[in-house]
Amino acid sequence: MRSGAGPGTRVTLLTSAGPAPYTVTGTVDEAGPYLSDAAAARLAGGVRTIGLVTETGADPAAVERAAREVTGDRGEVLSGEARAALEPLDDARIRWIGAQVLTAMVILAGFVSIFVVASTFAFGVARRRRELGLLRAVGATPRQIRRMMYGEALAVGAIAALTGVSLGAALAPVLGDLLVEVGFQPATFAVRMRAWPPAAAFAGGLVVAGLGVWSASRRAAGVRPLEALRDAEVDERPMPRGRWISGAVCTLGGLAAAVAGLTTGAAEMVPYVIYIAMALIVGLTLLAPALIPPVIRMVTWPLIRLRGATGLLVRENSLAAVRRTASTAAPVLATVGFAVLVTGMVQTTAAAYGTGRTATLQAGAVVLPSGTPGLSDAVGGVSALPTAVYGETVTVPAAGVTPEVLARSGTPKMISGSLGDLRGETMVVREWLAEETGWRPGDVADITFEDGRTVALRVVGVMAEAPFSMLLPRQLVRAHDPSALADEAYLPYPVPMAGELGARVVDLATYAVEADAEEDRLVWIFTLLLVATSAGYTAVAIANTLMMATASRTRDLTALRLAGATNRQVLGVMAAESALVVAIGTALGTMVALPALLRMRAGLATSIGAPVPLVVPWPVILALVVACLLLAAVTSMLTVRTRPE
Repeated sequence: MRSGAGPGTRVTLLTSAGPAPYTVTGTVDEAGPYLSDAAAARLAGGVRTIGLVTETGADPAAVERAAREVTGDRGEVLSGEARAALEPLDDARIRWIGAQVLTAMVILAGFVSIFVVASTFAFGVARRRRELGLLRAVGATPRQIRRMMYGEALAVGAIAALTGVSLGAALAPVLGDLLVEVGFQPATFAVRMRAWPPAAAFAGGLVVAGLGVWSASRRAAGVRPLEALRDAEVDERPMPRGRWISGAVCTLGGLAAAVAGLTTGAAEMVPYVIYIAMALIVGLTLLAPALIPPVIRMVTWPLIRLRGATGLLVRENSLAAVRRTASTAAPVLATVGFAVLVTGMVQTTAAAYGTGRTATLQAGAVVLPSGTPGLSDAVGGVSALPTAVYGETVTVPAAGVTPEVLARSGTPKMISGSLGDLRGETMVVREWLAEETGWRPGDVADITFEDGRTVALRVVGVMAEAPFSMLLPRQLVRAHDPSALADEAYLPYPVPMAGELGARVVDLATYAVEADAEEDRLVWIFTLLLVATSAGYTAVAIANTLMMATASRTRDLTALRLAGATNRQVLGVMAAESALVVAIGTALGTMVALPALLRMRAGLATSIGAPVPLVVPWPVILALVVACLLLAAVTSMLTVRTRPE
C-alpha cells in the first residue's frame, strides 16, 4: 500500500456501505489494500472466479484436466479463448466500440475507394471518347474495350494494393497502440499478425478496382466509332434514364434511412449514419450533371456583372463542360456531405440525449462520484445499483432498482408484464434479452450473481428500452453483490456532501453534460477518425481529377494566353474555377445533409418531448472546405501550362 501509512495507523476506507475505519497491520510494495479473508468475505460476498497461474513448462491441458476433476459439477473450468466469457463488462463495451471503429473504417475505406476509382475512370472515359471512338473505328469490339478498361484498373490496383498491404502491416501496431491510448480498446489489446488479413486486403484492393471501373467500362464500350470523333467540346449529352433512376433511388433511400434511424443509440449512430451518407452521396453524385448547371448560373450571376472577363470565362467554361465540373465537384461533395451529416448527427444526438435525460429526471440535484469508482449507500438519495448477472450463455448488465428510483429517473416503456410486480426474487428484462432467451412473463430462469450463488428468478415483465438489460429489486442485488457501487444518486434538492464520501452534488445542467461524457468523447473521436479517413481518400480524388481536367485543357489555356491574357490572369481563371468547383461541391454536400439533420432533430424532439438544438461543428466543416479549396487551387495551378504552342 502506497498511502504512506505505517503499521498501527488508523485509516478510513470507502466501502459500499460508506466510510469505515481500518488499522494498518503491514505494508507491501503493491497496489492495495489487502484485507483478511473474513473482512473481504463481508465486503465482496463471495468469489466468482479463481485464476490458476501455471509454472514455466507446465502442460496447460493437464492443469485443465486436474481442475475439472477438482471442480466437478460445482463450477466451470475455462481455458484458452473460452476465458473471454470472464471479460469485465467495461472491457467488453470498449472492445465493442473498438470493433465498431475498425469495421466502420473498413466499410468507409471500401466505399470511398470505389467512389474515387469510379469517379476517376468516369472522367477518364469522358476525356478519351475520341480515342475510344478511334479504337472502335479500327475494329475493336465493345468486349475488347471493357477488357482494356478492366486491365488498366487491375494493373494499377495490384500495385496500389501491394503498397497498401505493406504499409498496413508496418503501421498496424501503431494503430493498435493508438486505439488503446484513446480508449477504443482495453490495455490488454495487442496486434497479432496473421497471413490471411494481408491476403484478404490485397484481394479486396483488386475487387475495389474492378467494382470502381465497372460503370466506366460499360460507358466506354458504348462509344460508337464515329460518335466521339464528331463530338464538340461542349458537353450537352443528356443524362441516361438509368442514371436518373439510380440517383433518385439512392437519394430517396438515404433520406428514408435517416428518418428510420431516429431512435438509434449514440454508440450505434455513427456506423448507421455511414450507410445513410453513402446513399445520399452516391445519389447526388449521379444527379450532379443535372443539378450543377442551375447552381453554376446562380453562383456566377454576380461575377458576370464585374469588370473584366474572368467571371464570364469561369461561368462559360464550367457550363460548357458540365461533366468535367461534376467530376471535379464530386469528391468535394462526398467530403463535405459526409462530414456535415456524420458530425451533425452525432453532435445533435448527443445534445438530444442530454436534453432528454434532464427532461425525464424528477430530481433537484444529482450526486456523482468524485475520485472514486462509484457511490456508496451513505451518500443518501435514491440510486440504482449496477451489477452483472450470468445466465447459461450470456453475461447481462443489470441494475437493482426501487419504485422511488424509477419515479425519479423515468419508468421504461413496458411491452408486457408490469414493473409493479418487481419484488422479491423477480426480474424485468429488455426485449432483446427476452427474444434471445425465449423468456416471457411468468417464466422462471436460473441467474448467477456476482457472489457465485444461483437463484431462480421469475420474469415479471419485458421492457422496450432501458439503460440496463435487466432490472432487479435493489435489496436482491445488494444481498448478492455487497460491493456494488451506484453510478449516480438523485436528490430532491442540493445538499452539502462530506469529502470522505467521495461524491459531489451537481445541478441538472451539469449532469446532462457529464453523464455520458466518456462515451461521447469516444464517439466524437470515432467520428473525427471517419471524417479524416474520408477526407484523405477524397483529397486524392480531388488532386487526381483536377490534374486530369487541367492537363486536358492545355490548348484552351494556350489560346487564352495567345489572346493576350497574362500568366497571372490565366492562373486567376484557374483559381476561380477551382473555387467555383469547391463551392458547388460544398453547396451540394450541405444540401445532402441539412434536410436529413433537420428531420432527425424534429424526430428526436418529438420522442423526448423537448426542443432539441441542431448542432453542427461548423469549424470542422470550414476547415475541410478550406483544405479542399487550397488543394484544388494549388493542384490546378501547378498543372496548368501557360506557354503558347
